[in-house]
Amino acid sequence: MIANLSLAGKKGLIAGIANEHSIAYGCARICHQAGAELVLTYGHPKAEPHVRPLAPGLGDPELWLLDVRDDGQLQAVFDRIRDHWGRLDFLIHSIAFAPKDDLHGRLVDCSREGFAVAMDISCHSFIRMAKLAEPLMPDGGCLLTMSYYGAVKVVEHYNLMGPVKAALECAVRYMAAELGSKGIRVHAVSPGPLETRAASGIKHFDALLNEVATRAPVRDRVDIDDVGRIAACLVSDGARRMTGHTVFVDAGYHILG
Repeated sequence: MIANLSLAGKKGLIAGIANEHSIAYGCARICHQAGAELVLTYGHPKAEPHVRPLAPGLGDPELWLLDVRDDGQLQAVFDRIRDHWGRLDFLIHSIAFAPKDDLHGRLVDCSREGFAVAMDISCHSFIRMAKLAEPLMPDGGCLLTMSYYGAVKVVEHYNLMGPVKAALECAVRYMAAELGSKGIRVHAVSPGPLETRAASGIKHFDALLNEVATRAPVRDRVDIDDVGRIAACLVSDGARRMTGHTVFVDAGYHILG
């Protein structure tokens, strides 16, 4: 168990694991080490062969398919959690997508359909999951999602996802205000660039990785375990008086002009 950080007795849903490079996997690994009991979801059947081998190292959690575009699947996941545990202490949402043509083009050229898909999967799915999690958190809990620096500053080639992540961060603040009286806390975590499957769709991503490693105050890149440690802290009781934050885990890169 991680020193000075205990999630013993906590029940958590971590959504969006795709492989061993996923941010969701880093969060799952650290939360498991801290004592949490987990349920994991993956977004497509093709991901299962990459995710299933990871389960033994995470305490053999339940592993369920969840396409957030399917309202029936989404409802079924939370129904199963109610039947499985009777409650939920935390949710970590690590899901984002934009159609390739819309992501690679200028924002002003993106299609209506592409923008709607990116917003639905990357932002509104978190809102829908929060609504379903709320009745499972009668004694409070914590909802986390993953953002990026491109929500607040223009990052070359991030394009469509910048406004989408900005909407996600704004949603975090509104949900924190709405759910705070029930003891439900809401945060966004904003990692530095990571070599995940989702990031591979961004043009010239290697150059962005190198820039962060050379310019960030800490002079290093972050990894998925760094993100997992912050996520575990935020869902723990030690952060019970924190809500509505966007927490940067980027070696300090966000403070630069």
